[in-house]
Amino acid sequence: MAKSSAAPAGKPASKKAAAKKAVTRKAPARDAQVKDVRAATGLAKRRPPAQAAATTPGPTTTLGLRLKHARLVAGLTLLQIARKADCSESLLSKLERGLATPSLAMLHRLAVALDTNIAALTSEEAPLDSPIRRAGERHVIRAGGIALERLVLPQRGGLLQANIHIVSPGEASDGQIVHAGEEVGYVLEGTLELMLGDETYEIGAGDAFHFPSHVAHGYRNVGTGIARVLWVNSPATF
Repeated sequence: MAKSSAAPAGKPASKKAAAKKAVTRKAPARDAQVKDVRAATGLAKRRPPAQAAATTPGPTTTLGLRLKHARLVAGLTLLQIARKADCSESLLSKLERGLATPSLAMLHRLAVALDTNIAALTSEEAPLDSPIRRAGERHVIRAGGIALERLVLPQRGGLLQANIHIVSPGEASDGQIVHAGEEVGYVLEGTLELMLGDETYEIGAGDAFHFPSHVAHGYRNVGTGIARVLWVNSPATF
């Protein structure tokens, strides 16, 4: 008859088996201790970076918040600002909620309606003590296919404003704008069609221009590549 491999009833388990059971019983308590140590030392599981970044307002949201704040400070309704800026109330509502992006011309009209300027609505940083603005470190604001690279950081009371206008092929300003001051520009790259009142001029790399800001003005990139224009105006309006 074959011998049974099972331990006789009532016979105590081996020391090795007993030790294994003891370790198994202690595991939950050890895990709890590890969690406590991680929490105390800052090693507890953190929220993934992607989730954390999702809570940070983007440029469009930040602009919307500033538009709404400026409107509330002025004590004006959506309808009142919309009429002043020549836009619809529904569009302004979308802009304030970060659901739409205004063109530079629209942003300019909103700034005028709110008695401020584009710099105050879009600047993400305070003026630095250093007079040097390094390449690759300058703040850029975007509106569709047009971007403004800041050469002078806006500051309260500042009289001078300088940007590099970066215009993608086929992009244009949203109509023509009018304001106080004067402007001068120099085409660094590409080809632009500059509209001044009823006159239109084609300008390319190396060309310069100057005009009083009360003349209605706008531009369009009529070339096949990106146009870059050094644009200076005073007083600061953008």
